[in-house]
Amino acid sequence: MEKTFVIIKPGMVQRGLIGEVIKRFEQKGLRLAGMKMTLLNDEILTQHYAHLKDKPFFGQIKQSMCACPVILCCWEGVEAVQVVRNMTGSTNSRSAVPGTIRGDFGMSVQENIIHSSDSTEAAIEEINRFFLPEELYDYSMNLSAYLYADDEL
Repeated sequence: MEKTFVIIKPGMVQRGLIGEVIKRFEQKGLRLAGMKMTLLNDEILTQHYAHLKDKPFFGQIKQSMCACPVILCCWEGVEAVQVVRNMTGSTNSRSAVPGTIRGDFGMSVQENIIHSSDSTEAAIEEINRFFLPEELYDYSMNLSAYLYADDEL
């Protein structure tokens, strides 16, 4: 099974919508492999957003992301990275399709309420950045037969 990484950003935490996001991923059939609440610091945000360091909004992103604690999640399922990306919606929340998390709950490009890994490689890197191996759990939900065909596993 593929793993992916999600950050429920400060905007969702402040609005009390953590459960709504988790509920959607669970209803889809993804398995939660790890979750924790933490307050991000400048060092880890500089690593996580290194690809944006030369952008004029880099400081604003870091400031926004440390405004309050965030929820870090590792989700698992067949093609989990793409499934979660589809559920998350486009980066610009105003143009995100209704039915996606950003489309239903967001109104901003900058304050786009959720982060999800954009590739399997990024997912591995991000999971390793934010979780220790002992913080991730492998357990059986006994639901696979109801979620996937035999040849999909």
